[in-house]
Formats: sequence, C-alpha cells, structure tokens
Amino acid sequence: MRRQRRGLRALALFVLAPYVGEFVLGNQPITALLELPLLATMYGGGAVLVREVGRRTRSGWPVMVLLAVAYALVEEGLVDQMLFNPAYLGLTSFADQAAVPGMGISARLTVDSVALHATGSTCVPIALVEAFDRGAPRPWLGRRGLVAVAVVFVAGSAGLAVLQAVDLRFVGSPAQFAVTAAAVAGLIALAVRRARQVVDDRRGPAGAVPRPRTVLLAAFGVTTGFWLLDLFLVPVAGAWVGVCCGAAVLAGGAVLLSRASRRAGWGSQHRLAAACGALPTYLWLAPVNTAQLGIPPALGAAGNVVFGASAVLLAVAAWRADAHRRPVEARV
Repeated sequence: MRRQRRGLRALALFVLAPYVGEFVLGNQPITALLELPLLATMYGGGAVLVREVGRRTRSGWPVMVLLAVAYALVEEGLVDQMLFNPAYLGLTSFADQAAVPGMGISARLTVDSVALHATGSTCVPIALVEAFDRGAPRPWLGRRGLVAVAVVFVAGSAGLAVLQAVDLRFVGSPAQFAVTAAAVAGLIALAVRRARQVVDDRRGPAGAVPRPRTVLLAAFGVTTGFWLLDLFLVPVAGAWVGVCCGAAVLAGGAVLLSRASRRAGWGSQHRLAAACGALPTYLWLAPVNTAQLGIPPALGAAGNVVFGASAVLLAVAAWRADAHRRPVEARV
C-alpha cells in the first residue's frame, strides 16, 4: 500500500509538472490538453528525476534547485532550441534580446527560461506534491522505477527535439549545443559535489525563522518583481540592463531563501509557502503569455480561468494537507 501511494505521488508529479509549466503559465491553450501526456515525458520525467535524486542523496532542495536549473537549460537549449532560434518566438534576430557575441544565444531568454522552468515546471510542482506526503521526505521510486522514468525522459526529450527541429526547420550549431551541454554538465557536477558533502542544514546564520506567510509574500515579490522588470524595464533600458537587474533579483531572493532555510524551525510549511507564493505570479503572467503567443482571446481567457482556478484549489489543498502532517525533522 505504501509503495502504491509513493508511485501515485510520482505519477502526480509527472502530470503536474507540464500542467503548471505549460498550461497554468499560459503557454498552451485549453484545446492542447490532449498533448499533456507527450509533454509529460519531458517535463514530468525531468521533475521526477530531479526530485528523486535530491531525496535519494538526502541532500534535498540545494541539489534539486541545481538540477532544476540544469533541466531548464536542457529543455530550452537542447530540446526546444529556443535559446538559439529567434524564429521560435517570431523574431528575426536576437539583436534586441541580449545576444551573446559570437554564440547566437540570447541571454535574456536564457535567464527567463531558468526563472520560468526551474521554478514553475520543476520546483513548484515538487513542493506541491510533497505537501501530501506524510512523514519525512523519502524517495518514491525504486531502482527499476527510476530507470524507467529516465528512459521515458530521454526518449520523450529526443522525440520532442526531433519534432521541434522538423517543425521549425532549425538546428543549432555544434558550438551552441556544446556550450549548453557544458553548462548542464557543470550544474550536475555542482549538484553531485553538494550531495557528497556532509552539511549541517541548521548551521546557518543566527536569527528567528520567518513566518510562512512572510516566505509566501517574499516569494511572490521576487517572482513578480523579476517578470515586471522583464516586461517593462527591458523596452525602456534595453535587454542587457533588464537581464542584469532580473538576475540580481533572482540571486538576492535565492540568497535570502538559502539563509532562512538553514535556521532552526524551518520546515515543510515554509517550503510550501515559497511554492504557493510563486503561483500568483504565474496566474497574472498567464494572460500576458497567451496574448504574446497569439492564442485567440476567448480561448486564452477560458484556459487562464480553468487552469488558474485549478492551481489555486491545488495550492489550498496542499496547504491543508501540510497542516495535518506529522511533525518531523526533514532536511531542506
């Protein structure tokens, strides 16, 4: 029975990752729901692998965040190739998108992808599903299950990469793939190094742990601040200014979260609060995305309402479930 429940939680994450990362965020119309299983092979497979590695190594969120960033680069660099292909977003060039000289890579899209998919497609779904898991965080899958998910992830990502290349008639240069692959490998190496370290997660700065409500508001402020800079500062000050300011906001938020999470008293409710704080940002960002993607207004509005309402209901259910969890000491 316990094994079945763990398997169901892994399946829930497998489905929730693409649901949040594509539909709640307004990147897909409601009529594209039939594509959810296909998208889940990459989104869901990646999220489950990130979560399982973090829990198997007992290193938790520090490793999961690093792997989530690596996943974001795999998705938008090696699979979708959005970071290399201006036509992906209907652009003729990356000239006004903070192009990296000599590489044909957009720094703006790279930072945006990390902000969007490392959080919305990976970390937020993980935190939401874990809220329903009583007791200390533990792996949900055995070795066979983990291997099966890895195979699905690789096969699904490869299939989606081929479909994108054929549909857009674009393949990046060897140098672009090499740089992206090197960045992914570097992040994985950092995650492995962090997982091997014996770290006292409570050996942090002195001070009281913030209230969950404070964490929720801070997460909303950081994520909303980042996207407001991207939407309104870039057109006025230029892409590179927007990229630097946005990256500074993300880095500052990450530092504050890291320091707070190492204080005694930090627990599952705080982690869930961070995820729930990011969700409202995705809800107001969704209509912007649907409009930019040219989705018909009525269709876009219907999707935004349905997906947004379901996300709110899930967050409320997760909050209530977490409130009834047994008090445990869990590694962050």
